[in-house]
Amino acid sequence: MSESREETTARSAGTADTAPAPERVADAPGKGTAPPHDTGKRLTRRGWTVVLSGLLVVVFGLTGAFVRVPYVAIGPGPTYDTLGAVNGSPVIQIDGQQTYATSGELRMTTVSLNDQITLFGALGLWASGRYALAPREEYFKPGESDEQVQQENVQEFQDSQSNAEVAALRHLGYPIKVLVKEVVSGSPVDHVLEAGDRLLIVNGKQVTQEDDVRSALAGTSPGQRISITFQHGNDPAKTASITLAANPDSGQKQGFMGLLPIDRSDVPFDVKVSLQDVGGPSAGLMFALAIVDRLTPGDMVAGEHVAGTGEIDEKGDVGPIGGISFKVVGAHDAGATVFLTPEQNCAEAAAAAPGGLKLVKITSLDSALTALDDLKAGKPVPSCTTG
Repeated sequence: MSESREETTARSAGTADTAPAPERVADAPGKGTAPPHDTGKRLTRRGWTVVLSGLLVVVFGLTGAFVRVPYVAIGPGPTYDTLGAVNGSPVIQIDGQQTYATSGELRMTTVSLNDQITLFGALGLWASGRYALAPREEYFKPGESDEQVQQENVQEFQDSQSNAEVAALRHLGYPIKVLVKEVVSGSPVDHVLEAGDRLLIVNGKQVTQEDDVRSALAGTSPGQRISITFQHGNDPAKTASITLAANPDSGQKQGFMGLLPIDRSDVPFDVKVSLQDVGGPSAGLMFALAIVDRLTPGDMVAGEHVAGTGEIDEKGDVGPIGGISFKVVGAHDAGATVFLTPEQNCAEAAAAAPGGLKLVKITSLDSALTALDDLKAGKPVPSCTTG
């Protein structure tokens, strides 16, 4: 060990005329190049900042492009001329009864609702100015699937068609029949009546509209026995005796049968509505107007482009709907100059309607028909902008 130490010392000291060995200089700490095992370059703080920022941008981009947000985008949807055809099929077809030529347009309007949106998609739709974003729970009940919502919308749309047919044919003087829409399980008429049965007589009262069923029970009490005459399909009429129950509605003291009656048309011809991928009840008014126009001579709109919306019941009363601000935009884009507006929607419609679109205030099928007649004659009509 002493020899090695001395040799090192001597070689390290050297003499004035002896050049140091190159490898010794290279190996000296703090001088020359780095050790052989440390050949890579280390990232600076700025470099790490750039890398992390890039990663964050990638993560945000992937999230924005592929992750769905709990919002729906609502905007103007397509419009359909109820006097025309879609994909070669008439929107309203009447078989077995004389119809008359029409001109102009009676356009039903829709709202586009997009539930499959990502963060970037939602921001893009919102920035366009034609769409609004709303929390998903306002349109989809908790735990409700997209398929269930679709089924509900389709059922509402079918009910609007039936109500429109009844309202239109009632206005034209055609007969109406009363059917059982629903039977309450465990009620007095359970296992006696079925959905779709026709009610003829209830408690001795002839039934020609659903209000007759309610008036027939006026003054009755739980435990009272009454008779009902009904018809199942094309079978002969039957009469059954039932014992009325207590009404589950505490505000009603009269007897309870346990059925929901509904008016339907009683005509020897068929009215069919052929329109796919549309849901909800708001097309009822425009369907009813088109049926009346097709079944009566003359020209309801005289070549004008009329659009509108409104839920309708069997008696022809028109109720408010949602999305009116988008429907007026869609109607204007489709070339409409007149928009039939439910009275309760007037303020919202007036705030959103584009210039050149006349908003006509409507309360019922009869008021809509009167307004269209007055428009043809150049008379003033109820307006959403003038009260």
